[in-house]
Amino acid sequence: MASSCGLMGDGDKPVKIHHLVKAPENTPESIASRESWDASKPVTVYKTPENLPDGTPCTAATVILRTKGCVWWWKSGCTFCGYFNDVRDDVTAEDMFSQWEVAKRETNEFRDCKMVKVYTSGTFFEDRENPPEWQDHVLRETYEMGLHLVVEAQAQMCTPEKLEWVAERHPGCTVAIGLEAYDNTVLRFHANKGFSLKQWHKAVDILRDNSLRVKTYLLFKPPFMSEGDALEHTISWVSEVSKISDEVSINPMNIQRGTIVDRLFRNREYRPPWLWSLVEMIIRTHDDVSKTDCRVIVHPTAGGKARGSHNCGSCDSDVVAAIERYSVSGNLGEFNGLDCECKKVWLSEIQSDSALPTPMGSGIHRRGNALDRLRAP
Repeated sequence: MASSCGLMGDGDKPVKIHHLVKAPENTPESIASRESWDASKPVTVYKTPENLPDGTPCTAATVILRTKGCVWWWKSGCTFCGYFNDVRDDVTAEDMFSQWEVAKRETNEFRDCKMVKVYTSGTFFEDRENPPEWQDHVLRETYEMGLHLVVEAQAQMCTPEKLEWVAERHPGCTVAIGLEAYDNTVLRFHANKGFSLKQWHKAVDILRDNSLRVKTYLLFKPPFMSEGDALEHTISWVSEVSKISDEVSINPMNIQRGTIVDRLFRNREYRPPWLWSLVEMIIRTHDDVSKTDCRVIVHPTAGGKARGSHNCGSCDSDVVAAIERYSVSGNLGEFNGLDCECKKVWLSEIQSDSALPTPMGSGIHRRGNALDRLRAP
């Protein structure tokens, strides 16, 4: 009755959450878009300032390759990850070798670089995603070139056999795991990660057994979480994860096309985090982290833009620059003198989120679609 009159929706058949999380749907348009990419060229190649494991400043090359995509995405997918937008279903081993050669050519054989980060929209050493012969080539070649290698993996893919194989070809390289949250409830219901903290701890142990470095990604403000909760949770997560990681990279949410968080964002039910929240998180975790051998990195992708972590607009560039400098220097002095009128608005929101039971947040940009509110009983 309610459905037919439009009070509780438009009458469409209910959709399982699995199919909402797995995005984009395999429509002809989605497939055509993915297959329009040139499989012989990487998504992008660029250089950034970095630090080697011993703290020495260096230049790092980042190579993002166009692959078949993450195995977990094909099964279900994380709520926030839009890397499926850059994959092709039919990428071959020949394509992967071609992409690697293009990356070397564009960087002049990684000239002046001491580190290379190779990202594949999934797990680097997963055979269903990336040809084993290509994995072998990249591992051996980067080691022979004297480059410190950083690759990514899901925790459940870090098996003893595979990590031993990786360590034989590139001893001491860094494996970055997208943990996102040190909380099983958040992993399951906010991020849909597909693994548990127990599996992550097991992966860390196997990495240590093979003398490989551990880099852990944490996600600042997963979907279905308020700004205040995100701040408090991430502070706690950093304190725990930094004890057993060589590096912790805190990634503020940026809205990627076709994801669950994109749907929330377009319906005004989610806003990316404030830059002030990142500064506060860094300041409040600095002392605990400094007692460990762990390095904390915060890189606001799309910082200052509507789909990335941002403030009011007038102070964004200064705050983003200070956060980027801190990630290299580790010096809290980078934030000296930073201030803006919008900081009062941010603080008011944090206080409201802490005082009120508002899981989606209390900020004016997070109150949802007006029509949906009218339909609510």
